[in-house]
Amino acid sequence: MPSRWFAPLPLPPPMSDTVIQVENLGKKYVIGHQQEGHSRYVALRDVLTDGVKSLGHRLRHPRKPRPNPYREEFWALKDVSFEVKQGEVVGIIGRNGAGKSTLLKILSRITEPTTGRVRLRGRVASLLEVGTGFHPELTGRENIFLNGAILGMSRTEINRKFDEIVEFAEVSRFLDTPVKRYSSGMYVRLAFAVAAHLEPEILVVDEVLAVGDAAFQKKCLGRMEAVSKEGRTVLFVSHNMAAINNLCRMGILLANGKVISNAKVAIVIDKYIQLQEGTSSYIQWAPEERPGNSRVELLSAKIISDGQCQDQVDISKELNVEITFKNLKEGAFLYSSIHVKDRYGNCILASVNFPSGTLERDNFACQRLSKGIFTSRCTFPPNFFNDIAYSISVLMLRDDMSVEVICEDLLKFVVVDTGDMRKEFSGYWIGSIRPKLLWQTTAL
Repeated sequence: MPSRWFAPLPLPPPMSDTVIQVENLGKKYVIGHQQEGHSRYVALRDVLTDGVKSLGHRLRHPRKPRPNPYREEFWALKDVSFEVKQGEVVGIIGRNGAGKSTLLKILSRITEPTTGRVRLRGRVASLLEVGTGFHPELTGRENIFLNGAILGMSRTEINRKFDEIVEFAEVSRFLDTPVKRYSSGMYVRLAFAVAAHLEPEILVVDEVLAVGDAAFQKKCLGRMEAVSKEGRTVLFVSHNMAAINNLCRMGILLANGKVISNAKVAIVIDKYIQLQEGTSSYIQWAPEERPGNSRVELLSAKIISDGQCQDQVDISKELNVEITFKNLKEGAFLYSSIHVKDRYGNCILASVNFPSGTLERDNFACQRLSKGIFTSRCTFPPNFFNDIAYSISVLMLRDDMSVEVICEDLLKFVVVDTGDMRKEFSGYWIGSIRPKLLWQTTAL
């Protein structure tokens, strides 16, 4: 790899523990576009003929080159800069196409950047795709040694870790079977085991863990946590925000090839959710678009705080969820319901409108509704939610609690703490809710 792109970090000054330093990194690709009316199939003689004609024309009529309308420059990364300290586990998040995989390939020295510089201290082990560095015709045993050699490990190091790798990957029965006969799960188990156990100073892991089962994913997350406690550095790319939050302390958010946020992981996740989903405190449907059926239709849903619709709610203010629906069947038993989800998509609470003055019917609290338009309102007290992002799913239920209508993640809002108990207080408030509870201390 050209030395102008990658350079080992010099001996650090006192108290410096930076192991990854990225400066103004950029990666440009050229995208080709097919001409309208042209067939995908082009014969070799046509390519040669067109090339000769084009060359002759340029020789006879020299002029400045014009932009090619069928070729476009695309910057997968642009002016990316950050530093990573030794022993940190950093989550890299962003939408598909944000530049995450390109960044990891540059850090792993698989591809070179167009601009900028990367400085690394220590060996890098990468797990970017299932079975990266594996030869399909070789056995699992042979591939452990092959992949370890590719990662820069000596045979002695591989022998010392061999049994531990096989035990972690759970492939001992198939160790002498060609890996081309492995399932995708067996592939990734063995690949991750090799990368994680051969003691690299920097471990780079892409979304490959998505192919593993839940037990294996938990084991991998535990292994990456153990690696960080041993003083080694982990870069982890995932769309699983819960895994990113549990494993990582710092986060980097990429969007359109640029760093949008580089901060504590909870702050970065909040920013990612806001960019990805936005906020929406008021939804009203046109008559032909209303969710529903022949019995009930949803007309609107809104979040109200301090007397108006707001998608950023003060933590010290009361919050109301208001649902307006149209009952189309005389004497129906209908209930409004909401599911509140945190930023990771976990449902933290559900509430159903069991109206007062109801009739008992088959052990359900029910109230008959006439035909017409109704509004249900659910009220949350001040200082109930944490200062993070939330979404609300809206449902309409009938008398046996069956779902008539459901609109997933319909309303989205962010709670903002403008008082004395901000995120900066004691670092960060954990939890999906933060109710203000009564505490008393008495002397005994």
